[in-house]
Amino acid sequence: MKQIFTILLTGILGACSGSSDISDSGNMDWKLFRGNPSLSGYTDAKLPQKPALLWTYKGDARTSSSPVVNNGTSYWCDKRGRICGVDIKGKLTFEYELKTAVEATPMIYDSILYIGRIDGFMTAISLAKRDTVWNYETMGQISASPNIMKFAGRKAIVFGSYDNNLYCVDAKNGKELNRFESGYYLNGAAALWKGHAIFGGCDSWVRIINCETGVQTDSLLLEVYVPASPAIMGDYCYIGDYSGNIYKLMLENGKIINHKKIVSENGENDSFISVPAVSCDAFYFFSGDRRLHAISRVNGKLKWKYMFKGNVGESSPVVCNDKIIVCTKTGIVSILDTETGKLLWEYDTGEQIVGSPAIIKNYFMILTAKGTLLCFGKYSSSVKPENRNLKLDL
Repeated sequence: MKQIFTILLTGILGACSGSSDISDSGNMDWKLFRGNPSLSGYTDAKLPQKPALLWTYKGDARTSSSPVVNNGTSYWCDKRGRICGVDIKGKLTFEYELKTAVEATPMIYDSILYIGRIDGFMTAISLAKRDTVWNYETMGQISASPNIMKFAGRKAIVFGSYDNNLYCVDAKNGKELNRFESGYYLNGAAALWKGHAIFGGCDSWVRIINCETGVQTDSLLLEVYVPASPAIMGDYCYIGDYSGNIYKLMLENGKIINHKKIVSENGENDSFISVPAVSCDAFYFFSGDRRLHAISRVNGKLKWKYMFKGNVGESSPVVCNDKIIVCTKTGIVSILDTETGKLLWEYDTGEQIVGSPAIIKNYFMILTAKGTLLCFGKYSSSVKPENRNLKLDL
């Protein structure tokens, strides 16, 4: 029994890195939705001690995007199709008009910004030349962030569309490499793992696709449809369906070799539209009853749960070393201790938040649904925080 437990513990905790050979977030970078291609929502970066609001930039239109950060500059697109880039000092340094509606979070790789549009196009934009590099047309809206993977000497942009297809297109020229047709439209982003894309669909299936061949290698039917994205750590995938059930999938050689429902819908949950966050020893998820739950990955037991003051909404938590940062639809940003669930700090933005935080060295960025970007950094006597900022020792 002890030997079996040791093997299990090694399997879960021994692979706590990302799942792709594409570089994850760096010191001043947060280039992908959820921070890395596995969508784990985990970073080794530490949050600043005693965070204070350093500055805000107010956009002129609403957005459902999360911010992404390239070399200290934060980028997002509003629902009118205007892409903004705001540098680490709060100055607008980049603007680009797509002139079409956008809901998706962009992704940045090698100074190219990739973004899906409601009119069905995936667009690549050069940040240096401020011009479109290519457009790829699908037959349905694109609502989720793209992802990126390396195979056969190429970088492939991986994304789903409401035309029911998962696409892999060449990052350099936008040419289609392959596609996979699923049973219904794809709303969430695909997580990447060892040359494979893993995603849930509105047909209730979780699918694993070999990105190089476009061939499905495995699938699993859940109880109801999957509106959000999976989160992967090592060879374990965590995914929730709309009713509030959460499943753990063990992966090997492109297959689901074991799966288990680890959280069951209890009648109190309204829905599950947030992406779990996964660290080496625990995973974290919102429930419809306004609680954040921390579950041990070793024994499956509840470590703690914390109730928030209002609707948690669509935002997904991010684990930052030994702390977790959480945003709610009511506009409150909170930092909790990952081991105890103790509230360490919170700030009321006064505006709804549906996106996820972006974490870089010494800073974190929050984008509200009204298009206001807030930059938080280390507190100093030269910074006068607003009255809404409740500071607690970290």
